[in-house]
Amino acid sequence: MKKFLSEVLFFCLTLLVSFSGFSQESKDLFEEQETLEIKLKFSLKDLRKESNDSTYVDSFMQVKNAETGSWDSLKIDLRVRGNFRLENCYYPPLRVKMKKKVAKGTVFQGNRSLKLVIPCTRSKGADDDIIKEYLCYKLAEPVVDYAFQTRMVKVYLEDEDDKKGEVTELVGFFIEDDDEVADRFEGEILDGKKILGTVLEDSAAVRHDFFQLMIGNTDWSSMFQHNMKILKLDSKTVVPLAYDFDMTGLVNPPYSQVSNLVDIEHVTERLYRGYCREESLMQAIRQEFLAKETEIWSLVSSYESSLDKGEFKVLNSYLKDFFIIIQDDRIFESQILMACRK
Repeated sequence: MKKFLSEVLFFCLTLLVSFSGFSQESKDLFEEQETLEIKLKFSLKDLRKESNDSTYVDSFMQVKNAETGSWDSLKIDLRVRGNFRLENCYYPPLRVKMKKKVAKGTVFQGNRSLKLVIPCTRSKGADDDIIKEYLCYKLAEPVVDYAFQTRMVKVYLEDEDDKKGEVTELVGFFIEDDDEVADRFEGEILDGKKILGTVLEDSAAVRHDFFQLMIGNTDWSSMFQHNMKILKLDSKTVVPLAYDFDMTGLVNPPYSQVSNLVDIEHVTERLYRGYCREESLMQAIRQEFLAKETEIWSLVSSYESSLDKGEFKVLNSYLKDFFIIIQDDRIFESQILMACRK
């Protein structure tokens, strides 16, 4: 009898350890939101020269263990990405990829391919621009149905071209991979297909369009999938997935340019670019945004200490202008109901 009880106890303890280990291994990168610290070392010049949309270079990334304070080294593949920022920024946007066996048991398990957004320039306010762009992604989460997940990172970057060997501290963030967001919503990304905005599912489209107005973004197109992915949920339902928010009025970086798709002079000018839908639906989505105003302001306030005081004041003022638009019946009618695309 004692032998039997001992065997049962051993079996239970084995199960407990197994489940405990599984829980640690499957802990998702985006479950936690504290800033992740990473170290990268590579030649900016060589990375630009040797990598492109389909070619990676071998590299390593060190990741700080928040519990022990130690640094784990992971073998990664690294490449440049992007269009405007790749051509015009000192630091190019990056994509980080790692093999399944490398990611296993780490915070990157299940998220082995990631976009990494880092500052464009080395100017004083560049980190603030990244934080504001990151905030745009976080603002999307409570107001749209489908959004990319993100995780803030502190990047210790050593450029091998720098003869002094100095390490530069940068603010950045990881963005969930297209395939991962598609799996999360049990859909698929429609790449390379022109999709009319009127074909998008009505509610998801209007929420997306209100969100883009809120952050002051006009630099997007469903037809050409510019700064937008199209997610197919079933044979009849396609929805928008917005990304890349640096050219918005909320971020308003020094290099900002107005899209040639619109007739405005500066990115801080708001323009509703959504298609007209049933007014009852647009009014209902309007009420959704108004109901979430307190939640939105609470989210914004949580980033006050991370931003320059002046930048935070401007950001607050810019968002207040959006809520004035949707609170006032007359302004809402003129700037949204009458301005929507027929």
